[in-house]
Amino acid sequence: MSKFVGAHVSASGGVDNAPLNAMAIGAKAFALFTKNQRQWAAKPLETKTIDAFHKNLEASGILAKHILPHDSYLINLGHPEVEKLEKSRDAFVDEIERCRILGLDRLNFHPGSHLVKIPKKDPLYHEKLMKAEFECLDVIAESLNRAIELTQDSQVKLVIENTAGQGSNLGYKFEHLGHIIDKVEDKSRVGICLDTCHTFTGGYDLRTRESYDETMDAFARIVGFEYLMGMHINDSKPPLGSRVDRHHSLGQGEIGWDAFKFIMNDTRMDDIPLVLETIDDSIWAEEIKALYDLVEG
Repeated sequence: MSKFVGAHVSASGGVDNAPLNAMAIGAKAFALFTKNQRQWAAKPLETKTIDAFHKNLEASGILAKHILPHDSYLINLGHPEVEKLEKSRDAFVDEIERCRILGLDRLNFHPGSHLVKIPKKDPLYHEKLMKAEFECLDVIAESLNRAIELTQDSQVKLVIENTAGQGSNLGYKFEHLGHIIDKVEDKSRVGICLDTCHTFTGGYDLRTRESYDETMDAFARIVGFEYLMGMHINDSKPPLGSRVDRHHSLGQGEIGWDAFKFIMNDTRMDDIPLVLETIDDSIWAEEIKALYDLVEG
């Protein structure tokens, strides 16, 4: 078995339920939130919950390296306001610590947003936008350096997810990801998660053999596959390059099945979590099976 497919399962009622929910859909990998993703504060993980998580994880047969925890959606590591940036940075360190306590080795996060509003009719729009983006990317990298410095006893890797580029979200260009990694001092603690919907709506085509190869060659050249530590496997409701983040069930969106066939037969995606975030969790078991059915030979 070289491919490890699962879904972002519910941890409602406690993180110890996540492995059980993964088992129920035949997953070989999964993602979860280790706390409520829409609240800043969370009570510390209790010993009995941690023990139950490990017991259920052992029963599932899923390895820690095939689990991709996701941090809170509230966190913005590129926030332009000092107080809110510090709040995000503190919350991010707490998320890393929760992963360490659970014995997990990676934490997936969206890089951040500059939140700058520039009127499109401004004659210097493009120059101002580029300046805001690069300043924000540097703040994000500094946030990661700070987090790594504060968690030196941890082996949790910080896995940057590419985005669709909706609003002022950064990370929709491979160059953004490369820029952040370049500024991270300890590169052994950083990785990338590629989301197929975000990749596609960010402007990188995946639908044909030629376009898939072009996109992955660009990723290899600009970022590097040595940093790939997970993927989110989603079809897309919006069209190519729309910069809109709306997932769809596999084969029902703008991407289509061929892209997922290419991924399932690409050795560069071996031994990492391939995680569904498609919109209908009632068919996740079917989607997981359908993905494995695409494996040739």
